[in-house]
Amino acid sequence: MSKEIRILSPCGMLGYGFPLESFQNGMRKKPHAIVVDAGSTDAGPHKLGAGVGIVSKRAAKKDLEILISAALDNHIPLIIGSAGGAGAKPHVEWTLNIMEEVLSNKKTRPKVGVIWADFNKSSITHALNEGRIEKMSPNVPDLTHLSLTDTHSIVAQMGHEPILEALHQECELIICGRAFDPSPFAAVGIFHGMDAGLSYHLGKILECGALCAEPGTTKDCILGTVKENSFTVQALNPIRKCSTTSVAAHTFYEKDHPYLLHGPGFLLDLSQCEFKNAGEGLIEVSGSKYVPSKDYHVKLEGARVKAYRTFVLAGVRDPVLLKNIERIEASVKEEVMSHYRDIPEHTYQISFYHYGKNAVLGESESEPFSGHEIGLVFEVVADTQEAASSICATLRSTFLHYGYEGRKSTAGNLAFPFAPSDIEFGPVYEFSIYHLMKLKKGEIPFQL
Repeated sequence: MSKEIRILSPCGMLGYGFPLESFQNGMRKKPHAIVVDAGSTDAGPHKLGAGVGIVSKRAAKKDLEILISAALDNHIPLIIGSAGGAGAKPHVEWTLNIMEEVLSNKKTRPKVGVIWADFNKSSITHALNEGRIEKMSPNVPDLTHLSLTDTHSIVAQMGHEPILEALHQECELIICGRAFDPSPFAAVGIFHGMDAGLSYHLGKILECGALCAEPGTTKDCILGTVKENSFTVQALNPIRKCSTTSVAAHTFYEKDHPYLLHGPGFLLDLSQCEFKNAGEGLIEVSGSKYVPSKDYHVKLEGARVKAYRTFVLAGVRDPVLLKNIERIEASVKEEVMSHYRDIPEHTYQISFYHYGKNAVLGESESEPFSGHEIGLVFEVVADTQEAASSICATLRSTFLHYGYEGRKSTAGNLAFPFAPSDIEFGPVYEFSIYHLMKLKKGEIPFQL
């Protein structure tokens, strides 16, 4: 019988939760590892900059209590990628503290492997001086010594290599800092001698839980099996089913090229992939190719404070105001800016969002507005929290009592769902580092 390596992915993000019945169905398949992604940059730079998690402690602990018990009871490794959300030191330590709480109720003391993804500024400075850093896209600002100084939290996406080392050292619980999303899954297949291309392609599918099934969700379990010349995926909840279309479609997920995926030190070529129905809801995939790169690049991520935000949410139902809202907003904004001539215009920004009328697509919206009410958000972003809150308060009061032609009532133009109406958001972060860094030959940046 040919060798098969089974990997159980409980959900698309640690803390998202999953049906216990689905997870038990997966454990009955006797997986060789439980692997779960725990982070992303989808939520923007705030989590990395502020050092906070994507999910709550309660949610993460609820999942970990199940996953740790299953892994230890069945003597298989549990691997967590991009721990805590952004995978920096505060996020990894947050995850370790939760794990310690879970383990405090157990008699066994498992061997824990921690792989740090934090980069020090000196190594990045050397790479910058030697021309080994390039931007991920034209929209990213150039990396300078000044922006590097302003950035206090920097991580890089690890590949499978340090995770492989943790498996070779027989770590039972492996907590990774920031990781290339498929890498923790791929490491399991590669550790067991399976093809790297198939292992990475399967990891690309499994990282999002059951999102590749129909109906898709990140809050349910999926099982992946790597074989000699192919891999299979299968949903573990009877209400979901994988199809050739759903699995192929998920292969296109979050990629800038239909069949080429760049990773740390390699290129995944999916141009020759085939997707076949191998049974009821069992999809078999073959043809994935792992092509090592000439140079080894890692993706750096760093965040710094850009400004401070205060915003207000209100409802607008007056048809006269709705018909002329853009013109009225322009007048209100002009009045507020005139009131704060002592604050330099370049230090703050006023924005309006009309939820129910072009808030999502903006000027690209093709559907004419036909509603009778909108949710209006006005936002002020400024160099200081005090300035943002002051300007936003004046913006709110000016808009609330602004007199416009055809107005029937002077009681106020806005309906506020909350009191106080002005919400101080706090620091606003930007990705000051979103670059590729070429490693020197033999350089080992991720410490186990």
